[in-house]
Order: sequence, then C-alpha cells, then structure tokens
Amino acid sequence: MSNVKYPLESIYNLLPKEIRTEEQPRYVSKFRPTVVQESKLTKDAMRTMGPAKVELPSPDKYLKKPSKESKPLEVTECSKDAHKTYTCTEKKPPVPSRTDNPLIHTKRDFIKTATAVPKKQQPMWVDTNTGHKQPLENSGLVPKYIKKKDYGKVPAYLQQRNEEKLRAEEEYSKFVQEQREQRAPRRLLDEERLAVLKNLKKDWDKVHHEYQSLPFIIDTMSQKAYKVQLEEEMKHLEKDISLFESFKTFYISQD
Repeated sequence: MSNVKYPLESIYNLLPKEIRTEEQPRYVSKFRPTVVQESKLTKDAMRTMGPAKVELPSPDKYLKKPSKESKPLEVTECSKDAHKTYTCTEKKPPVPSRTDNPLIHTKRDFIKTATAVPKKQQPMWVDTNTGHKQPLENSGLVPKYIKKKDYGKVPAYLQQRNEEKLRAEEEYSKFVQEQREQRAPRRLLDEERLAVLKNLKKDWDKVHHEYQSLPFIIDTMSQKAYKVQLEEEMKHLEKDISLFESFKTFYISQD
C-alpha cells in the first residue's frame, strides 16, 4: 500500500490551503528598565495602606497623662531624605525694599515719544442713533475723486495699450504692403522681350521643320493626329510671336 494519502491528481489539491502567518515578537522598549527604576525612586513602602501587620497594644503601654500633648517632630532618616523625593520650585529673588528704585526694562524711547507730532484724527461720521461711526473719506459724502490731478484724463495704462495697438496696426500694414509689392507684376525689359521672341521663333522653326518632314501621303490615324498637333503648335507660336512683335510693354507676375 502506498504511503501517499491523496494521489497527485486528486480534487483535494484544488482546495485553497491555509496560509499561516508567523506572529512578530511583542515590542519591548529598550528604555523600560530605566523607566521602572526611575518610577521606584519616588515611591515609599506602605504609604497608602500602611503596614501589613500591626502589633497589638501591650497592657504595659497604657495611655499616660502627658502623652497627648504636642511634641516636636522626631528627625528620622525618612524626613532627612524628604527633599530628595519631592519636587519644589526654584528659589525666587528677594522682595525689593521700599527705598529701591527699580529700572524700567523697556526699549521704548520716551524722548522720541514726547517730541513726536501727534497723529491727526481721522474724520468720522455717525450713521445710526446708537453711535456707530465709519470713516468719512470712503463714505461718499465728501468729494474725493473729482479733486485728483488726473481727473477726466485717460489713464496711463489705456494710453500705453492704445500705443501698442497703433504700433501693431502699423507693423501689420507694413507687412501687407511688402507682400503686395513682392506679388505685384513686374515690367518686362526690352532685352528680356527680345530674348523671349527669339526663343519663340526658334521653337516655331523647329516645329515647322518637323511639319515639313512629314510624308506627302498620310493614311494612318497616328500620322494624322501628329500633323494636327504640329499645326496647333505652329498656330499657338505664331500667335505669341505676333503678340510680342505688336506690343513693346509687358508685365509679368512675381509668382
């Protein structure tokens, strides 16, 4: 018999397995011994509830007559160390005597304050019968803005904006004028006109030579089409030649 409880292809292998998380050790501060030791310094034994066992009074120690009278406190070891266990305030300075004249610890300049010009009181106006008052300057009851030096004048920022606008318009109009001048038609010089006329005549001579080289009998469609094309080119060249010979002034576009 096999030692395997479930085979490899068992459906139990599809069940999610429980993930065990290891718990981290509890945090312990490294200052714990110091804190415990300091807390024990201010503690005394049996201060709250008293001793655990109290001896019963002996019959020999009966209440005597002068035992109830007040006696000075007995100095013990505990009373000697009492100042070590209790926190007290620090020693205060002695109370000044009546004849002392203490100095005034202040940075105020009394001479400057005495010789200073008193501030002019701000004019106010009362708007209710209960005495509520407001500054008179911004109340609208006294003229303020009409007494300004620049009253009725165009503000400086508006003048600057208008100047910038005019400058931009001038630059734009200058740019448009330059573009128009560049695109404006140019007059053809006489030398250029004669050169164009000479080239047209050369082209006409070349086409005319090809036209004269055609056979006398033309019976195919391609030859007929070629003849018609040469005739149209000659007509177009003759028209251009007559135009350049008739007129002396021509204007051409810059594009």
